[in-house]
Amino acid sequence: MSQQTPLKLVLVAACALIDADGRVLLAQRPEGKTMAGMWEFPGGKVEAGERPEETLIRELKEELGVEVKEACLAPFAFASHSYEDFHLLMPLYLCRRWDGVVAAREGQQLDWVRPRDMKKYTMPPADVPLVSQLCDLL
Repeated sequence: MSQQTPLKLVLVAACALIDADGRVLLAQRPEGKTMAGMWEFPGGKVEAGERPEETLIRELKEELGVEVKEACLAPFAFASHSYEDFHLLMPLYLCRRWDGVVAAREGQQLDWVRPRDMKKYTMPPADVPLVSQLCDLL
């Protein structure tokens, strides 16, 4: 039996921003990034010494120009998925309250989507199981 090299564990925090109409914000990965063109929940890699909630507060401000308070981030579900060269662990938080107007700050496309319509969007494999859970909730 051959020994497999363990995959590097990558921790990414993601957020389902939910508007007053029950729609969820999806962002399209820009050209030049891995999985470019796929749609995902906003968020980013958790930096060393950072908690996932801090990551989301930082990333949502950088990517979307909105201020989120930690108390408004509700842990919801998580994805655990092995890609070819790393293993992704991604907690997904829900957020219904933020300050500011959501705007694409990094050239990405944004779309507010009804949960039942999210399956029409091509998403990274790790995100797909989270869609069903969101549909059940919303």
